[in-house]
Amino acid sequence: MHVVRVIIGILAAAVIGGCAGRPVNERITQVDPQSGYRPYLLIPKRKNNDQSTLFVTSFSGGGTRAAALSYGVLEELRRTAIHVGGERRRLLDEVDLMIGVSGGSFTALSYALYGERLFDEYEQRFLKRDVQGELLSRALNPFNWWKFVGGTAGRSELAAELYDEILFENATFGDLLKKDGPVAIATGTDISTGYRVAFFQNDFDLLCSDLNSVRLSRAAATSSAVPVVLSALTFDNYGGSCGYRYPAWFEAVTRAEGRARPTARAFQRYLAMESFQNSKDRPYIHLVDGGVADNIGVRGVIETLEELGASARFRGEVGFGVVKRIVLLVVNSHASPSTDWDREEDPPGMIGQLLQASGVPIDRYSFETVESLKDRAEIHKWRRELLVARARLAGKSEAEADASVPKVDIQVVDIAFDAIRDAKEREYFMNLPTSFVLAPEQVDRLREIAGRLLRASPDYQVLVREMGGTPGN
Repeated sequence: MHVVRVIIGILAAAVIGGCAGRPVNERITQVDPQSGYRPYLLIPKRKNNDQSTLFVTSFSGGGTRAAALSYGVLEELRRTAIHVGGERRRLLDEVDLMIGVSGGSFTALSYALYGERLFDEYEQRFLKRDVQGELLSRALNPFNWWKFVGGTAGRSELAAELYDEILFENATFGDLLKKDGPVAIATGTDISTGYRVAFFQNDFDLLCSDLNSVRLSRAAATSSAVPVVLSALTFDNYGGSCGYRYPAWFEAVTRAEGRARPTARAFQRYLAMESFQNSKDRPYIHLVDGGVADNIGVRGVIETLEELGASARFRGEVGFGVVKRIVLLVVNSHASPSTDWDREEDPPGMIGQLLQASGVPIDRYSFETVESLKDRAEIHKWRRELLVARARLAGKSEAEADASVPKVDIQVVDIAFDAIRDAKEREYFMNLPTSFVLAPEQVDRLREIAGRLLRASPDYQVLVREMGGTPGN
């Protein structure tokens, strides 16, 4: 009876007092392009890193399944020896940027925060933990209700609290500025417009907000806030009040005549940026799972390639002139649980249809995105060969012609369960649930298959050889 009175008292106090609200992201009065959590500022500062290669990893969504598969990739990159400038190094040391969506964001953010320490702690602190059960327990605990009843916080804020306790230790993006590892970017989706929002200062400039004070746990909670199951996370929008200036590629992709091509995606990005600048009509931005906009996290890479191609001045501003090779490693943990629907006359129920209707388009879109990247890499190669041929026809020697055309190779490596040859083993991984709890043996099998898929990838084998290593060693 005493407990009941306590609970009633807490709930009453919450209703009367208005209860605790969500964290507020800090405002900035003036954008400073030379400070903050920005890849073009942080990557050049990395020690013993080959600046001529921009190495990007992209970890897809998929709960613990995605977190474990991406972690297995990090383990394989850590085992792979290469040679840079005559020095023996690990391929993992060459990774400059990690993009994480939903479950993949936990691995990316955790490695950026902990570095080598991650390989001693991540399994027990997160991968082999019943995170989903702990979230449910907290949500059902009446002593937590006062935080959310009638306030602006929601279930995802409760999740962020748990992530801090078990993994992120209240670290912020400002804390990552002191790290020497890769830049990690988690992504979310603006539920009102479907636009992508990335957790790095460039995007927070649009909101006239300081990313340094934002906790990593809140970024991870945003990136994994599955609509309906978890609540959206709300950020204050001060856009249009801090002297924001559009980047140098802006004019090339927005002018009515002579618009640089192909820049359709970059132009759509401009429309998104313009929308976030309108804080008068949009004082709050509500973000959900990054997988809603892009479940493999490479849409931003495609847009950036268009922006770089559209403006030489922009390439200079972000220090792209030293880059000779772009490597994109896509880790796609998509699953496709088998059903027996086609053996029955009765159609599947409403929940089954809803899950399938949302999952199948995301998987198909992810496949097309990866193929588009590969096509772009081939077109880029052919275009350079054509320009070199034209230079030779103009009377230049082969060496002069080659030197007259900037050379930037684009290499795409992707792994997914579809590449598993054994049908039974492929079915096993395809049927793993999208949740935040897996059995320890499932986690271990995901880690093992990640390394095996990488080693078997012809594109990965070429990359390792070109970087002075031996595939599989």
